[in-house]
Amino acid sequence: MRVRLTPKASRDRITGLAAEPGGGAALKVTVTAAPEKGKANAALIRLLAREWRMPASSMAVTAGTTDRRKTVTVSGDPNTLLGRLTPRIATLAGPAGTERD
Repeated sequence: MRVRLTPKASRDRITGLAAEPGGGAALKVTVTAAPEKGKANAALIRLLAREWRMPASSMAVTAGTTDRRKTVTVSGDPNTLLGRLTPRIATLAGPAGTERD
């Protein structure tokens, strides 16, 4: 899953979906942690685990560790993951798939 992370924000939260250059969408996430020594990445994983009620050990930042744009890999049975995550991600999109802030 693609994520656009904003560190040093006022609070930890998933703010919506953002269009990606070249097509597709990324999950927009803000965390209060600073982007140093992996703190923001760790905060991202903790937030996603809490919001999606999944173990943090099932998630990892697999690309973009020092970039704002990241790839987060979620381990588990694909059908179970789709059933769990699709409704949560769908609620982030505004009407007709527009970005929500």
